[in-house]
Amino acid sequence: MFRKNIIVGVTGGIAAYKTATIIRLLKKEGWNIKVIMTELAKKFITPLTLSTLSKNPVLVEFFDPENGQWNSHVDLATWADAYLIAPATANTIAKMAHGIADNLLLTTYLSSRSVVFFAPAMDLDMYHHKATQQNIEILKQRGNISIDPASGELASGLIGKGRMQEPEIIVETVKKYFCRVSILENKNILITAGPTQEMIDPVRFISNYSSGKMGFALAQYAAELGANVTLVAGPTSVKPPQDFHILLLNVTSAEEMYNVTKQHFEDADIIIFAAAVADYTSVIKSQTKNKKNTDILTIELKKTIDIAKTLSLTKQPNQITIGFALETDNEIEYATKKLQEKNLDFIVLNSLNTTGAGFKHDTNQIVIIDKNSAEQFPLKPKDEVAKDIFSKIFTLLRK
Repeated sequence: MFRKNIIVGVTGGIAAYKTATIIRLLKKEGWNIKVIMTELAKKFITPLTLSTLSKNPVLVEFFDPENGQWNSHVDLATWADAYLIAPATANTIAKMAHGIADNLLLTTYLSSRSVVFFAPAMDLDMYHHKATQQNIEILKQRGNISIDPASGELASGLIGKGRMQEPEIIVETVKKYFCRVSILENKNILITAGPTQEMIDPVRFISNYSSGKMGFALAQYAAELGANVTLVAGPTSVKPPQDFHILLLNVTSAEEMYNVTKQHFEDADIIIFAAAVADYTSVIKSQTKNKKNTDILTIELKKTIDIAKTLSLTKQPNQITIGFALETDNEIEYATKKLQEKNLDFIVLNSLNTTGAGFKHDTNQIVIIDKNSAEQFPLKPKDEVAKDIFSKIFTLLRK
């Protein structure tokens, strides 16, 4: 399928014995493996075991004390297509989150330009401690991928979440990542995000509560998987995604969003209409401020162009279009109607009836609807929702 260079980092936890199986499974895929261990990890599994399985010397120190040969963390990081740290102890996770570089494993991590996976492994209370959870969240926000621990009996005798995920699941996670990268690499993805603002006069406008967070999360994830992303964003305070694969184009009104999106539509392989475009705009846009000189002010409005419908009706057979729907009642019915009317491959339904979902929140709860099914997902952070949406896209690309 593909041949990859993987660094496996091993830290000092009882789960280090599982790393031998991880390396064996990675080697079965035909991948090149180099192992970096911390000094404490040697107490749980020997370098000889991991060297034998990886077919490479195991690295622990910055240099070989026998001959002075330098183990360059920069060269290691450049060589790797992925860095997998398993087990990742609470101590190492904290150091990763706060940029501490006191061993070869950590200096290589800080030099890494590739994707980083980490598999937390620790006792129940250590895992659930606020400090650990905050550190894990910091790493995830920076684009590192957490392979969450499983629940079960721990070395302490306690039962709960904290034991490192099984080797087969860890390796499958890495494999799926590279499958997705290979699918999206060099694909052109066009995404609209955020609200539009429809001018009434120089100081007033019609808009909505959309923050743009969902669209930005989609853009970030697509770019991380190697896609070329064009993000057409309405006014938002969300920081732009940090990736050289993303072209950010800022617009204000629905008309501007339509014109810019139309310019890039033909070249796009996948188009995601995630923006909350205002349904109406003022017929007369006053160039001077409307004075407060009447008890009732009537403003004449006209419909804005339906960007998703107008463009999706012109799509080519090789293009995939995805829309969003936000409803408060008869949700599935209205979303399905939009799916059909707008010639979309699938539509993502948001509900304002779920606490913590929809506009402004960092979380969302969605239903993905296509012509055959409606799949509901639980409330999740929007970066995780983005992965669910792209999982659906992957199934379409594989057909």
